[in-house]
Amino acid sequence: MSDTSRAEADDASVIGRSRHEPEAFAEIFRRHAPDIKRYVTRRLGGDAAEDVVAETFLAAFSRRHAYDLARPNARPWLYGIATNLMGRHVRTEVRYLRALRRTGADPVTAAFTDRSDERLTAEASGPRLAAALAAMPKGRRDALLLVAWEGLSYPEVARALGVRVGTVRSRINRAKAQLRRELGGTDVMAIVSEEPVHE
Repeated sequence: MSDTSRAEADDASVIGRSRHEPEAFAEIFRRHAPDIKRYVTRRLGGDAAEDVVAETFLAAFSRRHAYDLARPNARPWLYGIATNLMGRHVRTEVRYLRALRRTGADPVTAAFTDRSDERLTAEASGPRLAAALAAMPKGRRDALLLVAWEGLSYPEVARALGVRVGTVRSRINRAKAQLRRELGGTDVMAIVSEEPVHE
């Protein structure tokens, strides 16, 4: 594979090039900003999402020299940055989930119907699930939603959150158990794959 086609094929090549040609980093934004924005919007609502997405890519740009070029896909790295930045907005997220519980309407679903969010979208508009997510500890909620909404594999979630794969498994298992308890045994997680296989 030539350097040119490799640069077009993976994020690591683009990030590596951006270390000497900063304008090349715009390609990382073009590739991943829509997914990051959808994820943040679903968790915080539209008002906070714009700021968090902008901060995510500014932080990624400033940290591009530390990016591990052995990792061709920057998605876990970017989701990790976004998730860490959302930590400043935990109260906003819980308020947003409580509002979703009251209204039962997921304002993001209509805006992002071009992606297949069927895994959790049907239940995400359910007030009981919103309440259960609001009551869930942040670490469990982060791991669960990165798998359920964004389709990251367990190893990708581990990289995104800076934890071990075993910790991700534990958090997701506990999140599933908590959802089953709080939703009266309803198997909401049946629509979430046991463990995504892509890596």
